[in-house]
Amino acid sequence: MWDNITCWKPARVGEIVLVSCPKFFQIFDPDQVWETETIGELGFEDIKSLDLSGMRVVSRNCTKDGWSETFPHYLDACGFDEYNESESGDQNYYYMSVKALYTVGYSTSLVSLTTAMVILCRFRKLHCTRNFIHMNLFASFMLRAISVFIKDWILYEEQDNNHCFISTVECKAIMVFFHYCVVSNYFWLFIEGLYLFTLLVETFFPERRYFYWYTMVGWGSPTICVSVWAALRLYFDNTGCWDMNDSTPLWWVIKGPVVGSIMVNFGLFVGIIFILVQKLQSPDMGGNESSIYLRLARSTLLLIPLFGIHYTIFAFSPEYVSKRERLVFELGLGSFQGFVVAVLYCFLNGEVQAEIKRKWRSWKVNRYFAVDFKHRHPSLASSGANGGTQLSILSKSSSQIRMSGLPADHLAT
Repeated sequence: MWDNITCWKPARVGEIVLVSCPKFFQIFDPDQVWETETIGELGFEDIKSLDLSGMRVVSRNCTKDGWSETFPHYLDACGFDEYNESESGDQNYYYMSVKALYTVGYSTSLVSLTTAMVILCRFRKLHCTRNFIHMNLFASFMLRAISVFIKDWILYEEQDNNHCFISTVECKAIMVFFHYCVVSNYFWLFIEGLYLFTLLVETFFPERRYFYWYTMVGWGSPTICVSVWAALRLYFDNTGCWDMNDSTPLWWVIKGPVVGSIMVNFGLFVGIIFILVQKLQSPDMGGNESSIYLRLARSTLLLIPLFGIHYTIFAFSPEYVSKRERLVFELGLGSFQGFVVAVLYCFLNGEVQAEIKRKWRSWKVNRYFAVDFKHRHPSLASSGANGGTQLSILSKSSSQIRMSGLPADHLAT
Protein backbone atom coordinates (compact mmCIF):
# COMPACT_ATOMS: atom_id res chain seq x y z
CA MET A 1 0.00 0.00 0.00
CA TRP A 2 1.16 3.51 -0.83
CA ASP A 3 0.00 6.04 1.79
CA ASN A 4 1.34 9.12 -0.05
CA ILE A 5 4.46 9.10 2.13
CA THR A 6 6.03 5.65 1.87
CA CYS A 7 5.31 2.18 0.52
CA TRP A 8 4.11 -0.70 2.77
CA LYS A 9 4.89 -4.17 1.49
CA PRO A 10 2.34 -6.98 1.72
CA ALA A 11 2.05 -8.83 5.07
CA ARG A 12 -0.05 -11.54 6.62
CA VAL A 13 -2.74 -10.89 9.21
CA GLY A 14 -1.19 -10.43 12.62
CA GLU A 15 2.17 -9.29 11.38
CA ILE A 16 3.65 -5.87 12.11
CA VAL A 17 5.65 -4.09 9.43
CA LEU A 18 8.40 -1.68 10.41
CA VAL A 19 9.52 0.93 7.90
CA SER A 20 12.31 3.44 8.37
CA CYS A 21 11.49 7.11 8.02
CA PRO A 22 11.31 8.34 4.41
CA LYS A 23 14.37 10.09 3.10
CA PHE A 24 12.79 13.52 2.73
CA PHE A 25 12.48 13.79 6.53
CA GLN A 26 16.24 14.43 6.54
CA ILE A 27 15.31 18.06 6.01
CA PHE A 28 14.35 18.29 9.67
CA ASP A 29 17.44 16.53 11.04
CA PRO A 30 20.27 16.28 8.47
CA ASP A 31 22.86 15.20 11.05
CA GLN A 32 21.04 11.97 11.88
CA VAL A 33 22.17 8.72 10.21
CA TRP A 34 19.20 7.49 8.21
CA GLU A 35 18.27 4.04 6.97
CA THR A 36 16.28 3.90 3.78
CA GLU A 37 15.33 0.23 3.48
CA THR A 38 12.19 -1.41 4.80
CA ILE A 39 13.00 -3.41 7.92
CA GLY A 40 10.42 -6.05 7.12
CA GLU A 41 7.49 -8.02 8.54
CA LEU A 42 7.76 -9.04 12.18
CA GLY A 43 5.60 -10.86 14.66
CA PHE A 44 4.75 -9.70 18.15
CA GLU A 45 7.55 -11.79 19.68
CA ASP A 46 10.06 -10.35 17.23
CA ILE A 47 8.95 -6.83 18.10
CA LYS A 48 9.58 -7.49 21.80
CA SER A 49 13.11 -8.75 21.16
CA LEU A 50 13.99 -5.93 18.77
CA ASP A 51 15.86 -2.94 20.20
CA LEU A 52 14.20 0.10 18.65
CA SER A 53 16.01 2.68 20.76
CA GLY A 54 17.55 5.34 18.56
CA MET A 55 15.86 3.95 15.45
CA ARG A 56 13.61 6.21 13.44
CA VAL A 57 10.89 3.81 12.29
CA VAL A 58 7.13 3.74 11.91
CA SER A 59 5.00 0.62 12.08
CA ARG A 60 1.64 -0.67 10.89
CA ASN A 61 -0.26 -3.74 12.04
CA CYS A 62 -1.84 -5.96 9.38
CA THR A 63 -5.34 -6.81 10.66
CA LYS A 64 -8.26 -8.62 9.10
CA ASP A 65 -9.82 -5.20 8.45
CA GLY A 66 -6.71 -3.89 6.70
CA TRP A 67 -3.74 -1.82 7.77
CA SER A 68 -3.84 -0.04 11.10
CA GLU A 69 -2.77 3.55 11.61
CA THR A 70 0.96 4.27 11.78
CA PHE A 71 2.60 4.03 15.16
CA PRO A 72 4.15 6.29 16.10
CA HIS A 73 3.01 9.08 13.82
CA TYR A 74 5.39 10.16 11.07
CA LEU A 75 5.93 13.59 12.63
CA ASP A 76 6.74 12.05 16.01
CA ALA A 77 9.01 9.27 14.78
CA CYS A 78 10.88 11.06 12.02
CA GLY A 79 12.41 13.98 13.82
CA PHE A 80 9.81 16.73 13.71
CA ASP A 81 9.52 17.13 17.46
CA GLU A 82 9.52 20.12 19.79
CA TYR A 83 13.32 20.15 19.93
CA ASN A 84 13.59 20.43 16.17
CA GLU A 85 10.85 23.04 16.13
CA SER A 86 12.78 25.17 18.63
CA GLU A 87 16.01 24.55 16.73
CA SER A 88 14.30 25.58 13.51
CA GLY A 89 13.05 28.71 15.26
CA ASP A 90 16.57 29.57 16.38
CA GLN A 91 17.84 29.00 12.87
CA ASN A 92 15.18 31.28 11.42
CA TYR A 93 16.08 33.95 13.98
CA TYR A 94 19.74 33.61 13.01
CA TYR A 95 19.00 34.00 9.30
CA MET A 96 16.73 36.99 9.94
CA SER A 97 19.50 38.60 12.00
CA VAL A 98 22.01 38.11 9.18
CA LYS A 99 19.49 39.51 6.70
CA ALA A 100 18.94 42.58 8.87
CA LEU A 101 22.71 43.05 9.20
CA TYR A 102 23.46 42.95 5.49
CA THR A 103 20.40 45.10 4.70
CA VAL A 104 21.82 47.84 6.94
CA GLY A 105 25.28 47.30 5.43
CA TYR A 106 24.18 47.49 1.81
CA SER A 107 21.94 50.50 2.53
CA THR A 108 24.82 52.35 4.18
CA SER A 109 27.15 51.43 1.33
CA LEU A 110 24.63 52.49 -1.31
CA VAL A 111 24.13 55.95 0.22
CA SER A 112 27.84 56.58 0.75
CA LEU A 113 28.79 55.29 -2.72
CA THR A 114 26.13 57.43 -4.39
CA THR A 115 27.49 60.50 -2.59
CA ALA A 116 31.04 59.60 -3.60
CA MET A 117 30.00 59.14 -7.24
CA VAL A 118 28.35 62.57 -7.28
CA ILE A 119 31.50 64.18 -5.86
CA LEU A 120 33.84 62.51 -8.36
CA CYS A 121 31.55 63.32 -11.30
CA ARG A 122 30.89 66.91 -10.20
CA PHE A 123 34.46 68.21 -9.96
CA ARG A 124 36.40 68.26 -13.23
CA LYS A 125 39.80 68.41 -11.55
CA LEU A 126 39.12 64.95 -10.12
CA HIS A 127 38.64 63.43 -13.57
CA CYS A 128 41.61 61.13 -14.14
CA THR A 129 42.17 57.46 -14.92
CA ARG A 130 42.64 56.54 -11.28
CA ASN A 131 39.35 58.11 -10.25
CA PHE A 132 37.57 56.70 -13.30
CA ILE A 133 38.55 53.22 -12.12
CA HIS A 134 37.36 54.12 -8.62
CA MET A 135 34.04 55.27 -10.09
CA ASN A 136 33.56 51.98 -11.92
CA LEU A 137 34.33 50.10 -8.71
CA PHE A 138 31.80 52.27 -6.87
CA ALA A 139 29.23 51.54 -9.58
CA SER A 140 29.81 47.79 -9.24
CA PHE A 141 29.28 48.01 -5.46
CA MET A 142 26.09 50.00 -6.03
CA LEU A 143 24.76 47.47 -8.54
CA ARG A 144 25.59 44.65 -6.15
CA ALA A 145 23.61 46.31 -3.35
CA ILE A 146 20.65 47.03 -5.64
CA SER A 147 20.62 43.45 -6.96
CA VAL A 148 20.57 42.08 -3.40
CA PHE A 149 17.56 44.23 -2.53
CA ILE A 150 15.74 43.17 -5.70
CA LYS A 151 16.52 39.50 -5.10
CA ASP A 152 15.25 39.65 -1.51
CA TRP A 153 12.14 41.48 -2.64
CA ILE A 154 11.34 38.82 -5.25
CA LEU A 155 12.19 35.71 -3.21
CA TYR A 156 11.35 36.71 0.35
CA GLU A 157 8.60 39.30 -0.02
CA GLU A 158 6.09 37.01 1.69
CA GLN A 159 7.30 35.04 4.70
CA ASP A 160 4.77 32.25 4.11
CA ASN A 161 5.77 31.83 0.48
CA ASN A 162 8.31 29.06 -0.14
CA HIS A 163 10.78 30.42 -2.69
CA CYS A 164 11.93 26.86 -3.50
CA PHE A 165 8.80 26.44 -5.62
CA ILE A 166 9.12 29.72 -7.53
CA SER A 167 10.11 29.08 -11.15
CA THR A 168 9.22 32.10 -13.27
CA VAL A 169 11.14 33.81 -16.05
CA GLU A 170 11.23 37.06 -14.07
CA CYS A 171 12.72 35.32 -11.04
CA LYS A 172 15.43 33.63 -13.12
CA ALA A 173 16.24 36.92 -14.86
CA ILE A 174 16.69 38.57 -11.46
CA MET A 175 19.11 35.82 -10.42
CA VAL A 176 21.10 36.27 -13.64
CA PHE A 177 21.29 40.01 -12.98
CA PHE A 178 22.31 39.35 -9.36
CA HIS A 179 25.16 37.02 -10.34
CA TYR A 180 26.32 39.48 -13.01
CA CYS A 181 26.54 42.31 -10.46
CA VAL A 182 28.44 40.13 -7.97
CA VAL A 183 30.95 38.88 -10.57
CA SER A 184 31.43 42.43 -11.92
CA ASN A 185 32.22 43.63 -8.41
CA TYR A 186 34.93 40.98 -8.00
CA PHE A 187 36.43 41.81 -11.40
CA TRP A 188 36.63 45.54 -10.63
CA LEU A 189 38.36 44.72 -7.35
CA PHE A 190 40.84 42.77 -9.45
CA ILE A 191 41.29 45.73 -11.85
CA GLU A 192 41.98 48.08 -8.93
CA GLY A 193 44.77 45.77 -7.78
CA LEU A 194 46.15 45.34 -11.28
CA TYR A 195 46.16 49.09 -11.93
CA LEU A 196 47.97 49.90 -8.68
CA PHE A 197 50.51 47.15 -9.21
CA THR A 198 51.21 48.36 -12.75
CA LEU A 199 51.72 51.93 -11.52
CA LEU A 200 54.34 50.74 -9.06
CA VAL A 201 56.16 48.47 -11.52
CA GLU A 202 56.01 50.40 -14.81
CA THR A 203 57.95 53.66 -15.16
CA PHE A 204 56.00 54.93 -18.18
CA PHE A 205 52.44 53.77 -18.11
CA PRO A 206 49.87 54.92 -20.75
CA GLU A 207 46.87 55.02 -18.41
CA ARG A 208 44.22 56.22 -20.84
CA ARG A 209 45.09 53.61 -23.44
CA TYR A 210 44.75 50.78 -20.92
CA PHE A 211 41.53 52.14 -19.44
CA TYR A 212 39.57 50.81 -22.43
CA TRP A 213 40.79 47.29 -21.73
CA TYR A 214 40.07 47.70 -18.04
CA THR A 215 36.48 48.55 -18.92
CA MET A 216 36.17 45.55 -21.24
CA VAL A 217 37.50 43.18 -18.57
CA GLY A 218 35.46 44.72 -15.74
CA TRP A 219 32.08 44.68 -17.48
CA GLY A 220 32.60 42.34 -20.44
CA SER A 221 34.11 39.27 -18.79
CA PRO A 222 31.26 38.89 -16.25
CA THR A 223 28.81 39.09 -19.15
CA ILE A 224 30.46 36.09 -20.81
CA CYS A 225 30.68 34.05 -17.58
CA VAL A 226 27.09 34.68 -16.50
CA SER A 227 25.71 34.12 -20.03
CA VAL A 228 27.44 30.75 -20.27
CA TRP A 229 26.17 29.79 -16.81
CA ALA A 230 22.60 30.84 -17.68
CA ALA A 231 22.65 28.82 -20.93
CA LEU A 232 23.99 25.71 -19.19
CA ARG A 233 21.52 26.12 -16.34
CA LEU A 234 18.65 26.46 -18.82
CA TYR A 235 19.50 23.22 -20.62
CA PHE A 236 20.83 21.02 -17.81
CA ASP A 237 19.36 22.24 -14.51
CA ASN A 238 16.31 24.38 -15.21
CA THR A 239 14.71 23.95 -11.77
CA GLY A 240 13.39 26.48 -9.30
CA CYS A 241 14.44 30.10 -9.44
CA TRP A 242 18.14 29.29 -10.05
CA ASP A 243 18.92 30.49 -6.53
CA MET A 244 20.05 27.01 -5.41
CA ASN A 245 23.29 25.63 -6.85
CA ASP A 246 23.10 21.88 -6.34
CA SER A 247 24.96 21.17 -9.56
CA THR A 248 28.58 21.84 -8.59
CA PRO A 249 30.11 21.69 -12.12
CA LEU A 250 27.68 24.33 -13.41
CA TRP A 251 28.27 26.55 -10.38
CA TRP A 252 32.01 26.58 -11.05
CA VAL A 253 31.35 28.42 -14.32
CA ILE A 254 30.71 31.46 -12.09
CA LYS A 255 32.67 30.52 -9.00
CA GLY A 256 35.85 29.66 -10.96
CA PRO A 257 36.47 33.16 -12.38
CA VAL A 258 35.56 34.72 -9.02
CA VAL A 259 38.00 32.51 -7.09
CA GLY A 260 40.64 33.12 -9.78
CA SER A 261 40.28 36.90 -9.48
CA ILE A 262 40.48 36.68 -5.68
CA MET A 263 43.68 34.65 -5.75
CA VAL A 264 45.33 36.84 -8.42
CA ASN A 265 44.40 39.90 -6.37
CA PHE A 266 45.95 38.28 -3.32
CA GLY A 267 49.17 37.76 -5.29
CA LEU A 268 49.12 41.39 -6.43
CA PHE A 269 48.52 42.45 -2.83
CA VAL A 270 51.59 40.54 -1.64
CA GLY A 271 53.65 41.99 -4.50
CA ILE A 272 52.57 45.55 -3.69
CA ILE A 273 53.39 45.10 0.00
CA PHE A 274 56.84 43.81 -1.00
CA ILE A 275 57.41 46.87 -3.21
CA LEU A 276 56.22 49.22 -0.45
CA VAL A 277 58.63 47.62 2.01
CA GLN A 278 61.52 48.22 -0.39
CA LYS A 279 60.50 51.84 -1.01
CA LEU A 280 59.97 52.62 2.68
CA GLN A 281 63.36 51.15 3.61
CA SER A 282 65.25 53.21 1.05
CA PRO A 283 67.51 56.00 2.46
CA ASP A 284 65.61 58.66 0.51
CA MET A 285 62.42 58.11 2.51
CA GLY A 286 63.95 59.04 5.89
CA GLY A 287 62.37 58.42 9.26
CA ASN A 288 63.11 55.87 11.92
CA GLU A 289 62.19 52.21 11.87
CA SER A 290 58.96 52.62 13.84
CA SER A 291 57.61 55.27 11.46
CA ILE A 292 58.43 53.04 8.47
CA TYR A 293 56.44 50.13 9.93
CA LEU A 294 53.62 52.47 10.85
CA ARG A 295 53.33 53.72 7.29
CA LEU A 296 53.53 50.16 5.99
CA ALA A 297 50.75 49.02 8.32
CA ARG A 298 48.58 51.95 7.29
CA SER A 299 49.16 51.23 3.60
CA THR A 300 48.33 47.55 4.14
CA LEU A 301 45.07 48.33 5.96
CA LEU A 302 44.07 50.72 3.18
CA LEU A 303 44.66 48.07 0.54
CA ILE A 304 42.70 45.25 2.21
CA PRO A 305 39.17 46.55 1.44
CA LEU A 306 40.23 47.81 -2.00
CA PHE A 307 41.58 44.40 -3.01
CA GLY A 308 38.90 42.33 -1.26
CA ILE A 309 41.57 40.30 0.56
CA HIS A 310 39.07 39.13 3.20
CA TYR A 311 37.37 36.97 0.56
CA THR A 312 40.38 34.64 0.47
CA ILE A 313 39.38 33.14 3.85
CA PHE A 314 36.50 31.11 2.38
CA ALA A 315 37.56 31.14 -1.27
CA PHE A 316 38.31 27.42 -1.60
CA SER A 317 36.13 25.95 1.14
CA PRO A 318 32.95 24.11 0.03
CA GLU A 319 29.62 25.89 0.36
CA TYR A 320 28.42 23.68 3.22
CA VAL A 321 31.58 24.14 5.38
CA SER A 322 31.29 26.80 8.13
CA LYS A 323 28.05 28.00 6.62
CA ARG A 324 27.08 30.26 9.51
CA GLU A 325 30.50 31.87 9.75
CA ARG A 326 30.58 32.35 5.98
CA LEU A 327 27.19 34.09 6.02
CA VAL A 328 28.23 36.51 8.77
CA PHE A 329 31.62 37.22 7.21
CA GLU A 330 30.74 37.51 3.53
CA LEU A 331 27.16 38.79 3.72
CA GLY A 332 27.11 40.63 7.04
CA LEU A 333 30.54 42.24 7.20
CA GLY A 334 31.10 42.18 3.43
CA SER A 335 28.03 44.37 2.89
CA PHE A 336 29.91 47.27 4.53
CA GLN A 337 32.86 46.99 2.12
CA GLY A 338 31.37 49.56 -0.25
CA PHE A 339 31.00 52.04 2.61
CA VAL A 340 34.63 51.51 3.71
CA VAL A 341 35.92 51.93 0.15
CA ALA A 342 33.90 55.14 -0.35
CA VAL A 343 35.23 56.61 2.90
CA LEU A 344 38.87 55.70 2.31
CA TYR A 345 39.14 56.55 -1.39
CA CYS A 346 36.79 59.53 -1.63
CA PHE A 347 35.79 61.20 1.64
CA LEU A 348 39.25 60.91 3.24
CA ASN A 349 41.14 61.51 0.00
CA GLY A 350 43.30 64.64 0.30
CA GLU A 351 42.75 65.65 -3.31
CA VAL A 352 38.97 65.38 -2.94
CA GLN A 353 38.98 67.34 0.31
CA ALA A 354 41.14 70.10 -1.21
CA GLU A 355 38.79 70.45 -4.18
CA ILE A 356 35.71 70.59 -1.95
CA LYS A 357 37.36 73.26 0.24
CA ARG A 358 38.30 75.27 -2.86
CA LYS A 359 34.74 75.17 -4.17
CA TRP A 360 33.43 76.09 -0.72
CA ARG A 361 35.73 79.14 -0.50
CA SER A 362 34.77 80.18 -4.02
CA TRP A 363 31.07 79.94 -3.16
CA LYS A 364 31.56 81.99 0.01
CA VAL A 365 33.46 84.70 -1.91
CA ASN A 366 30.80 84.89 -4.63
CA ARG A 367 28.06 85.01 -2.03
CA TYR A 368 29.88 87.80 -0.12
CA PHE A 369 30.25 89.94 -3.25
CA ALA A 370 26.66 89.24 -4.25
CA VAL A 371 25.36 90.50 -0.91
CA ASP A 372 27.78 93.47 -0.91
CA PHE A 373 26.87 94.40 -4.49
CA LYS A 374 23.17 94.22 -3.70
CA HIS A 375 23.57 96.65 -0.76
CA ARG A 376 25.79 99.11 -2.64
CA HIS A 377 23.93 99.10 -5.99
CA PRO A 378 20.33 97.95 -5.46
CA SER A 379 19.20 99.23 -8.86
CA LEU A 380 21.90 97.31 -10.75
CA ALA A 381 21.45 94.19 -8.60
CA SER A 382 17.85 93.94 -9.72
CA SER A 383 18.63 94.51 -13.41
CA GLY A 384 19.24 90.85 -14.26
CA ALA A 385 22.02 90.01 -16.68
CA ASN A 386 23.86 93.32 -16.38
CA GLY A 387 24.12 92.96 -12.61
CA GLY A 388 25.33 89.36 -12.93
CA THR A 389 27.98 90.41 -15.43
CA GLN A 390 29.29 93.19 -13.20
CA LEU A 391 29.28 90.82 -10.24
CA SER A 392 31.51 88.34 -12.06
CA ILE A 393 33.85 91.20 -13.07
CA LEU A 394 34.07 92.32 -9.45
CA SER A 395 34.81 88.78 -8.28
CA LYS A 396 37.60 88.32 -10.82
CA SER A 397 39.12 91.72 -10.12
CA SER A 398 39.02 91.18 -6.37
CA SER A 399 40.78 87.84 -6.70
CA GLN A 400 43.43 89.45 -8.91
CA ILE A 401 43.94 92.21 -6.33
CA ARG A 402 44.34 89.68 -3.54
CA MET A 403 46.81 87.63 -5.60
CA SER A 404 48.90 90.67 -6.50
CA GLY A 405 49.11 91.57 -2.83
CA LEU A 406 50.74 88.27 -1.88
CA PRO A 407 54.54 88.09 -1.62
CA ALA A 408 56.39 86.25 -4.36
CA ASP A 409 57.86 83.61 -2.09
CA HIS A 410 54.35 82.71 -0.81
CA LEU A 411 53.16 82.18 -4.40
CA ALA A 412 56.08 79.88 -5.04
CA THR A 413 55.02 77.64 -2.17
